[in-house]
Amino acid sequence: MKYSSLIRIFFFLFFSLLIISCEDDNKPEVYEEGSNKYTNDWIYKQMKKYYKWNETMPDKGDLSLNSKEYFSRLLQKDDIYSYALHPELPQTAPQSIRSKYGFDLSFIEFQGKFYGVILYVLHDSPAKNNGLSRGQLITKINGSQLNLANYNNLYKSIIASSNLDLEIVSYSAQSGFSGSKEISLLQGYTFGQPINYKVIEEKNTKVGYIEIPHFDVGQAQLFLQILQELKSKSITELILDLRYNGGGDISSATALSIIVAPNIQSNNLFIKFEANANGGNVDQSFLQALQSNESKVSFEALRNAHPSIDRIYVLCGNHTASASELIINNLKPYMDVITIGEKTFGKDLAGFPIEDDRISGKRGWVLYLSIYKLFNARHQGNYSKGINPVMAANELQQPEVFPLGSTSEVLLNQALNAISGNTSKIKTATLRSLPLSTIYTDVDPLLPFTR
Repeated sequence: MKYSSLIRIFFFLFFSLLIISCEDDNKPEVYEEGSNKYTNDWIYKQMKKYYKWNETMPDKGDLSLNSKEYFSRLLQKDDIYSYALHPELPQTAPQSIRSKYGFDLSFIEFQGKFYGVILYVLHDSPAKNNGLSRGQLITKINGSQLNLANYNNLYKSIIASSNLDLEIVSYSAQSGFSGSKEISLLQGYTFGQPINYKVIEEKNTKVGYIEIPHFDVGQAQLFLQILQELKSKSITELILDLRYNGGGDISSATALSIIVAPNIQSNNLFIKFEANANGGNVDQSFLQALQSNESKVSFEALRNAHPSIDRIYVLCGNHTASASELIINNLKPYMDVITIGEKTFGKDLAGFPIEDDRISGKRGWVLYLSIYKLFNARHQGNYSKGINPVMAANELQQPEVFPLGSTSEVLLNQALNAISGNTSKIKTATLRSLPLSTIYTDVDPLLPFTR
């Protein structure tokens, strides 16, 4: 064999080995099923594809980390809405007082003493079933007397606990404070909530009042029935109480919007979704937003339930979030929306659940990502710091807190005064509201449609 032939064979073998080596370098690494690396590699790829802020994500980093921790390090700094959970690991789900015990509270100082105020109690919840109700005042939490130095840490301890001992009192302007009593709670589940509504006659004006705790999938039929009844009673004003509504299903919120908005057509633009470069932008009409998750009730049936109104009053606060804020923002191009209360929570984002179903017969992690920024038909949005009310008012003015729907209740009373033209101001507060450093977390992911 000639020397030149040997050289050609050598270079051929060398080149072949080089190609094989390059192919091995480009071959993706395979991770053991169920390992942290296996899960975290999937998390990273999904976020790179769908996450609104995918371009500012850090590099892949250490895939051996705990998956909850790994997910957290990929999030945009001010993104408090995206989360990851594993269906078989309850501790991975977001925790809140409402989800554990079924109530919400705030804190006040009155006459030099400190109290937790029960603001909202869910129906058939551990809280409701053990005697808690709106307006009760908490004096002790797990044996600790409330004071200025400890109330915030005690609030955090409730979120972290699985059982709770409270000492409570009641207060009325006529009789003052009642004797204290103790209530013990175990964390538990709370299911679907009723929608409370009624007609209030205010100086010959019939006002419909609806308190909506959540926007559930399939509520279109219920909203239809409620508004048909209110329409049959000839209401000319409508008050929506959304102050403790943390969001829910977009098609449900759309169904209510179709009923209350005057003179809309099915093809009128209702919502604009803006995603990253992979997802692009999606515009949905009222009809499309309704049909994204609701097919049993037609647009025409909902429109026919429209009462004789051309504006709505929305009672709101820092628990008003997600789908509730969507109603406020996205009805503005079509009618007057008069908000009363405090600034809303500020969730102008939506997404859809992304489930790791790679292992047959086994449930994997589920990602609830911030995927879309939301805008109305006029491209108005960007309320990530909350929507300021048209009429500012704190529902905690006096230590006596009335039930929702009572005409003596601060925000409802202010709405009725505005309807009747009564410009009298709210009485000066006799207490001080205390801020919480813990961010309210009982906000539902706004789920527009499946991918």
